[in-house]
Amino acid sequence: MEKVQGIGGVFLKARDPKALAAWYREHLGLPVDADQTFGALTSTGPGEMTVWAVHPADTQYFGPGAATFMVNYRVKNLDAMLTQLRAAGVKVEEKVEDYDYGRFGWATDPEGNRFELWEPK
Repeated sequence: MEKVQGIGGVFLKARDPKALAAWYREHLGLPVDADQTFGALTSTGPGEMTVWAVHPADTQYFGPGAATFMVNYRVKNLDAMLTQLRAAGVKVEEKVEDYDYGRFGWATDPEGNRFELWEPK
């Protein structure tokens, strides 16, 4: 059985992404560059980074609906996890995206919350 290896990232929506990122940097000490809306929180080994990021309020990246956040889960084998979820009747998106830092897939829980799965390179 495939299992989540860790949290790959936490993503928030904001009316003003840069201002919200600056607030988190100032008040919580999150390592977000002054001109950015994302930062790496931890890195305990290759592919084990946890990313924190702010997206515009109108982003479609979180899927349809009014969700104001999305969690990215780090997995060892994305294809096996997606197959396992589909076999269990979970709503899984067909698309998988490949980047030089890993592969991504998306699914939705029974409450309608979209989540992202990341297999690091």
